[in-house]
Amino acid sequence: MSLRNATGLRVLITGASGTFGRALATELIGRGAHVVGLDVAPRDDDPMTVLPCDLTDDTAVPAAVDAALAELGGLDVLINNAGIGGPAPAELPPGQEVLRQLDINLLGTWRVSAACVPALVASRGRVVMLASRMAVMQLPLAAAYGASKRAMVAYADALRLELGTHVGVTCVYPSAVRSPIHDSTAEAGLSLEGMSSYEPLGGVVHTVLRAALSPRALRDLPTTRRGAVEFFLARHLPSLTDRIVGRTFSSRVRSGAFRDAELAAGAVARHAEAAE
Repeated sequence: MSLRNATGLRVLITGASGTFGRALATELIGRGAHVVGLDVAPRDDDPMTVLPCDLTDDTAVPAAVDAALAELGGLDVLINNAGIGGPAPAELPPGQEVLRQLDINLLGTWRVSAACVPALVASRGRVVMLASRMAVMQLPLAAAYGASKRAMVAYADALRLELGTHVGVTCVYPSAVRSPIHDSTAEAGLSLEGMSSYEPLGGVVHTVLRAALSPRALRDLPTTRRGAVEFFLARHLPSLTDRIVGRTFSSRVRSGAFRDAELAAGAVARHAEAAE
């Protein structure tokens, strides 16, 4: 698919100092776009201007967005990239880790998008949501991340319906890319290393560019051929995907992968009992 010329395009990226944000900014700047970012912890070597912003702060978000749009002179594309992961088994009560993921991944996206609506309507712009394969195919031991991304997609669907006369809204569905977002889960002994196939960062960047620069707004974009198959199966054959994920998870538990993980103790005990 041919892409629109990005020269002069005004782009705002959240989570701009992270792995995805920096790669996206570098590519867009190389194509001539004017890019500004938001991040809770900007870096000295960021490839563009990044304004400090805590996406969980109802007051700080509109102020940071106003400052970014003033520097850009308007807005053509919003890329909602900011997000965090972490261990959160569904069987345990929702604590601070769950609330933090929901607040950043879902409500942070909502706060920023709402603050950008007037500028996007004025330019007939685009919103790109960095969702996740887990928005449609949940993995165990990471319930908060999957729930936040599925809710993000529901929010995107509502935004598309409300703004569709003027603004395009696209959800992009990466699978797993090696980045610090997985560190806290690995440190808790809940790494799902054997349940996901990692994909290159470049494929995610290319797909986001398609979403931002395609001649017409696209709705849903998996980032790989395998991801497209998983997306189709999860949407149309959810019982099959449940069986596949369940069997893979059982195999990981039986292999001892979560033996020392306190948060997985329930799953380990249940699988041991079922094997007797």
